[in-house]
Amino acid sequence: MATELNSKERVLKLFNREKIDRIPVFSGMGNVTVHGLKKYGWKFADIHTDANKMAKMAASTSQLFGFECAVVPFDMGVEAEALGCDVNYYSGRDGILYPTISKKVSEKVADADVRIPPDLAKAGRIPLVTKAIRILKEEVGDQVAIGAWTLGPHLVAAQIIDMADLSKQMFKKPDMVNKVLDITTEMIISLVRIYRQAGADYITIREMGAGADILSPAIFKSLVVPHLQRVFTNIESPNVLHICGSTDEIIDLMGLCGADAISVEERNHVAESRKKLGSDAYIFGNIAGYNTMVVGKPADVDRDVKEAIANGINAVWPGCDVWPEAPKENWEALVAATKKYGRLD
Repeated sequence: MATELNSKERVLKLFNREKIDRIPVFSGMGNVTVHGLKKYGWKFADIHTDANKMAKMAASTSQLFGFECAVVPFDMGVEAEALGCDVNYYSGRDGILYPTISKKVSEKVADADVRIPPDLAKAGRIPLVTKAIRILKEEVGDQVAIGAWTLGPHLVAAQIIDMADLSKQMFKKPDMVNKVLDITTEMIISLVRIYRQAGADYITIREMGAGADILSPAIFKSLVVPHLQRVFTNIESPNVLHICGSTDEIIDLMGLCGADAISVEERNHVAESRKKLGSDAYIFGNIAGYNTMVVGKPADVDRDVKEAIANGINAVWPGCDVWPEAPKENWEALVAATKKYGRLD
């Protein structure tokens, strides 16, 4: 029988392809909960602009439910803000309202003057996120793996430039779009290095919006894949590539991007993806962060975890951010089902 590992050991040994006792249950994306907010008496709007609150909320899901990671940040505005966009944090508002981009760098690709700040580590909220990583490393870093994430090159571009024009120019003027993606790619590489230096154990690159239900596989192959390959060639392991939506048609292309693992959501048919990618590929997924974790019952969570493991996933991993209002019973079921079905000895 394999020695019982703690959460950090289990996750990092998985990435290192060492023997582990069971499949881990963790994420590289948002997994904060209203239960954590209640524990501290904070509003959701409070946790995006305060490093201490960000760190404590990131750690709370592990502390409350045994989820095997602590991950920051929680919203998709960090990169865009550092590049000059305005962000609305909905300060003082009740309820779950994620920060949104209130002013983009440009409405058109042709007019976009995208420049990486000369000292990226001090731009926007990047210092706040790195401080949160350092706090997590000090307070819980010996118990759970500390994760951080960035958006992918295409999604950063879609955050700073009007999405409609960006999509149009990907067909009409791909060379012009490529120039923007060159810049966002370099920004992501630099940002990953900043997060790793702060103490992040692993990084997830989230190229949401690049699934086959949004971009054609041909556009994904010609415009997105080369930039993702550049990212993964230039960042340290461990790392994960995540794409939401329909990924069955592009799973082989995802496998060519160079990530240590691929993260997919519930619309991916994991058993077929396993056949395409082979037994050596790492596939993380594919528990629905809303339809199962929020709307479902514990029995649904148990069923989906059992199915995901049977289909060949290497880690039980929500297919995107888990909506914060997921019931505590479903979090408990997620961890319990992984322990029940994920033994490897």
